[in-house]
Amino acid sequence: MNENIHIAMLIGDLQKGGAERVMANLAGYFAERGWRVTLVTQYRKENEYSLNKKVKRVISDITPEETSGSRLVNFKRRFMKLRGIWKAERPDVILSFIGKNNIMAILTSRLLHIPVAVSVRGDPPEEYYNAWMRFMARHLFARAAGVILQTRKSFAFFPPRVQARAVLLKNPASGAFFRERYEGKREKTIVAVGRVDENKNHEMLLRAFAGIACRFPGYKLVIYGEGECRQPLIRLAQELGLEGRVLLPGTIDNVADAIYKAGIFVLSSNTEGVPNTLIEAMLMGLTVVSTDCPCGGPAELIKDRGNGMLVPVGDEEAMKKALGLLLGDLALAEELGRNAAKTAESYLPEKVYGDWEKFLLSLVGTQEEEEKCVV
Repeated sequence: MNENIHIAMLIGDLQKGGAERVMANLAGYFAERGWRVTLVTQYRKENEYSLNKKVKRVISDITPEETSGSRLVNFKRRFMKLRGIWKAERPDVILSFIGKNNIMAILTSRLLHIPVAVSVRGDPPEEYYNAWMRFMARHLFARAAGVILQTRKSFAFFPPRVQARAVLLKNPASGAFFRERYEGKREKTIVAVGRVDENKNHEMLLRAFAGIACRFPGYKLVIYGEGECRQPLIRLAQELGLEGRVLLPGTIDNVADAIYKAGIFVLSSNTEGVPNTLIEAMLMGLTVVSTDCPCGGPAELIKDRGNGMLVPVGDEEAMKKALGLLLGDLALAEELGRNAAKTAESYLPEKVYGDWEKFLLSLVGTQEEEEKCVV
């Protein structure tokens, strides 16, 4: 146990999504391990993941009273407020997730002698999407105590001095997905789980399903999640004559139970890191089809036609063919699902959480010497 360790964790909010779920899970794990955990978010939003009661929540955004008409003044106030949180909390280590949060974590903690670990959760060129952010990530991350990446391909985005600080750590999966594979007759459903936004490209999945729906009349497509594309997708399903066969029930709490007996799980994203939903579907032994996203996350999980199927990003025809092949050959689908279940061995919670814990503990007490050396 490490009762004397204090970790501060930084993310934009806890609204339901893959990175947010990983952070909430990690916060709960460290709290139960006896760590003091302070989770800092810029915002508090609706539809958030719940936190372990032992975790302290701090909001870093400026209040309406503190907000001025100047973007520069507002940025400075946000910067100083976050720096003030680090000064007040005095954590032993800071763990930050995603984009600008990572940049802010390093900048606001400078000369406070607090080691910072930044975690890139998606495809680096997408997460650091403009010239300024790419410059900061490639150079400022050399000042971080540690850099956590999702895939081997991600290393190529960074210069050698950042690569030297980088490690690969697996995403901790929810315990609800660690269960015996269902071996009975599967439901006639194709399921997807995640934010319903443009990046997830559920429209491509819906159109691919429309292309095979007449061949497999008993099957439904169910997309779980909320987002700006949900209503447009409902309208598209109606236009394609699939009302009643394409369901978008929104976000649900018992997603593991909902998809446990599904026929096929699909991830149709344009970009991803290592998708939690794909990992968890494979843990339960679902037959999975995924786009081969940049950054290589799905390709690190799936051996095509070995434990799932990979299709090119945005390729509606390839998705249609993959779905048609699996629905037409249930023996093949079952074989791929059983092979997918073997993924569970490398995602056992005690191993994955243990790796995160060992890495973060290795950083404690390192930053003072780093700040003397890095100029």
